[in-house]
Amino acid sequence: MNTYLSEEAESFANALDFFKRDIATLRTGRASLAVLDNVQVEAYGVLNPINAVANITVADARSIIIAPWDKGISKDIEKAIIEADLGLGIVNEGDKVRLSVPALTEETRKETVKKLNEKMEKARINIRQAREEVKNAIEKAETAKEISEDEKFRYEKEMDEYVSKKNDELKVMRDNKEKDIMDI
Repeated sequence: MNTYLSEEAESFANALDFFKRDIATLRTGRASLAVLDNVQVEAYGVLNPINAVANITVADARSIIIAPWDKGISKDIEKAIIEADLGLGIVNEGDKVRLSVPALTEETRKETVKKLNEKMEKARINIRQAREEVKNAIEKAETAKEISEDEKFRYEKEMDEYVSKKNDELKVMRDNKEKDIMDI
């Protein structure tokens, strides 16, 4: 890998990691702890991630159990989940909060796939921006006579192959998630 590409390799990796975390929050019809990743609970006057104030477990394919460490914040947890608008059924049992994951209808599955495609497009834009950074650095080096024209073309070819590989990885992640969403 050439130096210009290796300098931006972290940007490519970050784009993929962000996409992976972002699509993990999409509902698939099966219980997954990832749907709660962005839920913030106001406890003791401070916003906390839900996993910082409670133990969270998947009870079965359709339900999640949230057991707060302090039983007094059960209402706060319930309120945070309602505000997050995750489309989950919520039952506060006093000492724990039970979430039921309803089955997705065909319409909600298609809507979720649309969201998935939007998130993929954002990730592809991030990859394109990182590619532009590399391309500009290569062109700048060639204009400054730091590299030859042949090296420039070789580096750009290597960059295009690398970007293509990253886009393929993105597509595989997207396809796997779509399969999870569309499975009944």
